[in-house]
Amino acid sequence: MGADQPVSNVAISEEEIRRLLRQAASDVHARAWIVGGYVRDQLLGRPHPDMDVVVEEGKGFDVAGRFAELAGARQPAVFERFGTAQVTLPGHLVEFVSARAESYDPGSRKPDVRPATLEQDLRRRDFTVNTLLMDLDGRVHNPLGSGLADLEARLLRTPADPVQTFADDPLRMLRAIRFAAQLSFELAPDLVPAMRRLKERLTSPVVSIERVADELRKMLVSERPKLALELLDEAELLEVILPEVAACKGVQQGGYHTHDVFGHTLLTVAGTPADLIVRLAALFHDVGKPATATADGSFIGHEVAGAETAAQAMARLRFPQKEVDLVALLVRLHLRPVFYSPEWTDGAVRRLARDAGSQLGRLMQLARADIGASAYPHREKLDELQARLDAVLAEEPSRLAAPVDGEDIMRVRQLAPGPEVGRIKQRLTELVMDGVIEPSREAVLAYLESHPTV
Repeated sequence: MGADQPVSNVAISEEEIRRLLRQAASDVHARAWIVGGYVRDQLLGRPHPDMDVVVEEGKGFDVAGRFAELAGARQPAVFERFGTAQVTLPGHLVEFVSARAESYDPGSRKPDVRPATLEQDLRRRDFTVNTLLMDLDGRVHNPLGSGLADLEARLLRTPADPVQTFADDPLRMLRAIRFAAQLSFELAPDLVPAMRRLKERLTSPVVSIERVADELRKMLVSERPKLALELLDEAELLEVILPEVAACKGVQQGGYHTHDVFGHTLLTVAGTPADLIVRLAALFHDVGKPATATADGSFIGHEVAGAETAAQAMARLRFPQKEVDLVALLVRLHLRPVFYSPEWTDGAVRRLARDAGSQLGRLMQLARADIGASAYPHREKLDELQARLDAVLAEEPSRLAAPVDGEDIMRVRQLAPGPEVGRIKQRLTELVMDGVIEPSREAVLAYLESHPTV
């Protein structure tokens, strides 16, 4: 099928993909195997829609092209330098590579590749649990002899010396930590020392910032994000990729806190749901404390400093600006629910709802995790605050904004456009929030006409 011809959007089953792979390999007289994460996750009972296919005797491109034809897909995307080709199907990405060996320039993680035997190909891969093969009839093979045992033991080991494995591709250090957090694996004892030795290679241009950020994302939304952060710290990689968080180590705090700022941060992250924005906000919520710490143990303004620091860190890691803005907002507001008391007026509750806007639910999740990561005795107060927030959000008509616009204000006050119009509108909104003015257009206009100094 040509690249300009339509491709079916009907999902194809994994069994059908294997059947088409079997036919494609037969048609070009090649031996092909499914390898890596798909095989591993099949055995772990986890979904893994993408497949990596290794083809012997240099026929990877041939099998890829024939498979695309049989599947009614567009022609493969070919990456000549790396000897790989990708075929995209609805819900699946199938990547083909000829069995290869690799060598690396010290200043890059991009390999120079050369043909190799299947065993040589497997020995240059990242971890033994990713060296398992599946034939195209669905049977699993363990050619190196260690993959199945390590998978059963939930042990992450490298097929070669870990120093060589990580030197070849430093991103594998982060992948190891991510797999530990994501798949509940333990790291072999020689992995963390190798990471410490090679930590300086985990920087651009050897590893792109975008790839580092992608691994960080996956760690944070994994089942064990706290473990991922602990392993980053143990491997001395935290200082490399998240120096703002590493600076929280050893910063002591009093009150109901039971840990230093770093330890409290880890507990807060662990207490959040698996939502990337909430977990990023938990990760950065106290990064302003090292810079604002005083001799008496207070951290005045740390939420403002923290929002700025979080935004700078995320920008450095090249997170999308929308995500940067959301996390900075949550960090800046994170103390508001924590400091709630029953003495708050309804106006104060409305202001919190207004300021948090669409992120109010995430802000409350962050607050619950923040309080839960301490010995604070009155956690139920957040339930009361939530009930009050629900009540003010349900008000009809809403009291979160004055139901007039700048044109109304200019007409009644006979003003030209300018900052005074915005000031008056903000004041009217505050009066509506506090219940001084009824939340109707008529009531607000009447108040505006009868109160010339508002």
